[in-house]
Amino acid sequence: MRTEDVLAAIATGLWRWDNATGIVTLDAEAARLLGLPAEPARLTEAAVRSRFHPVDWNEIDGVVNLAVAEGTLAEARLRIMAPDGRVIRTVRSRSKPLIADGDYQLVGTLQEVAEPQPGTAARTPITGDWRRSREAFLLDAGRALAEARSTAEVLRVAASLSMPGFSPDGLAVFGVAGDRLTVIGHHGHSEGDEGPFTEMSLDTDYPAAEAARNGRAIYLPSPEEYKRRFPTTWPLAQRFGRESWAFLPLTVAGRTMGAWMAAFKHPVAFTPDERSVLTTVARMLAQALTRAGVAESERELSLGLQRTMMPALGPGIPGIAVAARYVPTGGGLEIGGDWYDMIQLPGGRIALVIGDVQGHDVRAAGLMGQLRIALRAYASEGHRPDAVLSRASRFLHGITDGTDDLGGPRFATCLYLEVDPATGALDIARAGHPEPAVRTSDGTVLLQPTAGGLPLGIDPDSDYPTTRLRLDPGETLMICTDGLLETGGHDLDSGWDRIRTLMEQHDGESLETLADRLVEAVHGPGSHHTIGPLADRREDDIAVLLLARTGDLRVLPAPRRTVMTIAQAEPERIADARRQLRRLLHDWTDEDQVDAAVLMVSEMVTNVLIHTDGDALLVAEVGCAEDARRLRVEVSDGSDELPHKRHPGEMASSGRGLLLMEMLAHAWGVDPRGEGKSIWFELREPASGQGCRE
Repeated sequence: MRTEDVLAAIATGLWRWDNATGIVTLDAEAARLLGLPAEPARLTEAAVRSRFHPVDWNEIDGVVNLAVAEGTLAEARLRIMAPDGRVIRTVRSRSKPLIADGDYQLVGTLQEVAEPQPGTAARTPITGDWRRSREAFLLDAGRALAEARSTAEVLRVAASLSMPGFSPDGLAVFGVAGDRLTVIGHHGHSEGDEGPFTEMSLDTDYPAAEAARNGRAIYLPSPEEYKRRFPTTWPLAQRFGRESWAFLPLTVAGRTMGAWMAAFKHPVAFTPDERSVLTTVARMLAQALTRAGVAESERELSLGLQRTMMPALGPGIPGIAVAARYVPTGGGLEIGGDWYDMIQLPGGRIALVIGDVQGHDVRAAGLMGQLRIALRAYASEGHRPDAVLSRASRFLHGITDGTDDLGGPRFATCLYLEVDPATGALDIARAGHPEPAVRTSDGTVLLQPTAGGLPLGIDPDSDYPTTRLRLDPGETLMICTDGLLETGGHDLDSGWDRIRTLMEQHDGESLETLADRLVEAVHGPGSHHTIGPLADRREDDIAVLLLARTGDLRVLPAPRRTVMTIAQAEPERIADARRQLRRLLHDWTDEDQVDAAVLMVSEMVTNVLIHTDGDALLVAEVGCAEDARRLRVEVSDGSDELPHKRHPGEMASSGRGLLLMEMLAHAWGVDPRGEGKSIWFELREPASGQGCRE
C-alpha cells in the first residue's frame, strides 16, 4: 500500500508550499479538508488563503518564520471557512521547512481536529486570540517568577498563576535530596495532606518520583490512566478527587532538581499546546527556585558571618553607654571587611576597636575575622594601644605578604582606643582610619585630630603614636568607617558635615536612637528600599561605634577641648590646627578674639617646628568660671630651651610670637616641664555668653 493511501485512510492530507513561486500543491485529502473537491490541486497562495479564517492566517506567518529560523517544525491550528463565512472544521497543520538558496518550501500534513469533550480544557477555541493570551501569560509568569527572591515567594507566584483555559487547582513542588523526594511546598491542599508524600524514596512507584528520576514529563488525563500506570500510589491520590494530573521534571542546566505537580478537578486532554505551556512554566519555575535557593544560601551565609564576626557589646559598664551598628554593602554576600569590637581589659578598663579591611569579598571578610581575633589576643595580653596596632600590622603583613591572590595590596585601617570608665581617660591609636568625633555637653560636635600611622599590613615596622583625651560626663564619642562618611557621593569633608549636623541635633535621646539616625542619614529608613531622596545607596560597608559618659553633669557645662599633634614632617597641619580652633570657638561672641587666638596658635606651633627638633602638642580648652568663660591654649614641645622676648625691626620676618601674646592675650606664660616646656595663653569673655548658661 502506498504512503498516500495510508494517509488517506487516516484522514491526513499532504501539501507543499513553494515560497519562491507562491504555489501550493495539495493531494486529494488535503483538498477535501480545505473544502475543495477531493482531487489533487495546484493553487495560488491567495486561493488557499481564502479558505482560512483571517485571524488564523495572520498567525501562520510568525509560526513559519520561527520554524525557518530555528529549523524546527511549524505547527498551527487553523479554522476552515465556507464561502458563506461559516467555520466548517478545524485542522492541525504540521510542516517542516526545507531551505535551499535562500528560499524554502514547506512540506507538511493537514489533519482534522475532533471537537473537544464537554468540560475539557481544550474547550477554549484554538485561535490567534488564545495564542496571544498564552504568550501574555508566559511573559507575566516569567516576570513574576524572576522577581521572586525566596522559595516561599516562588511558591506563592506559582500558586497564583492563572493559565489560559486550564488553571490547576492543586500544585505541589518536590525537591530531590540524595535518594529521597521531599515536598518543598504545596497549594490547594489542607495542612498535613503532604504527609504521605514527604521523604519518599526516588524508587517509589509515584509519578513525581518517576519524573524526577527519569527527567521526563508524565501526563495523566484521567483517573483510569493514573490507576493503570501507578496502581501502588493511586489510593493516595484518589482521596483528593482530581480528574487529571501533570508531573513535570524541574531541570536546570541538565540537572533534575525535583518535580512539579499540577492537578485539575476537571478533565484535561493535555494537547500539545497545553503541554507546551506546562513545560515552559516548569522550566521557569525550576530556574526561579534555583535562583531563590542560591540567594537564600548567600543570605544565610551572610547572616552567619555577621553573627560570628560582629560581637555583642557585652555587659553594661557603670558610667558608660555604648551603641554600635554594622550595615553591609548591598552586593554579593552582603559582607565585607568592616568590623567593630569591644574588649574587657584588666582593671575595669575596656577597649573599643573599629576597622576596615580593604575589599568587599569573602577574602576581606576572612581577613577581617583573623585580624579581629589577633587584636583581641594582643589587647588581652595587656599591651598598650600603640603596641597592639604594631603587632596587628606585623600579623596582617605576615598572613598576606602585602598582596592578595590578584596581586594587589591588601591592608586594613583601624582605630583602637582604651577607656577608663572612672575618669573618662581615652588612649587612642590610629592606623590610617578616620578620626573620632566628640559631641560636647553643650551640643558642639568636634572632629578630634589624633596622631596616626600607616594602615595595618603595609609596613610591618610602622609606629602608631598614642593620643590621650578625656571624655567628660555628658559627652559622646563617635568612631566609624569611611562608608558612613563617603556613601552617596560625599567626600570626607562633606560627609563629616552631614554627620556633624545630625549629631548636633541629638538631644537627650538614647545612643541607640542616635546610631539608627546616623545609618538612616546615609541609607534611608530601616527597609533600605524607600523610593526618593533616601533611596538605597549601599556603596560600602558601614560600621559605627558610639561611646557616652553618663555620670552626673556639673552645674556649669563641662569644658570642651581639642588635642592635636603636629609633627615636624607635617607642617601643613598648622592649617588644620587653625581650623580646629575656629570650630572650638564657634559660639565665641568676640570675632576679633577668635582671630587673635588663631594668629597666636599659628605663631606658637610654627616656632616649635622651626626652633626645635620635636613635634608640637596643641591642647585647647574652653571652660566656664564664676565670672567669665575662658579659652586656654597650650603648645608643648620636648625642647628645654625657653623662648626669649625679642624686639624685631620693621622688616624682620620672625621674633614676634611672645610680643603678640603680650598684646592680645589676657594672660600668657611659659612653664618648664620634666621633659620640654609648655607655652600657653588665655582669653576671656563675660560669663553671660551662651556657652556658660546653666
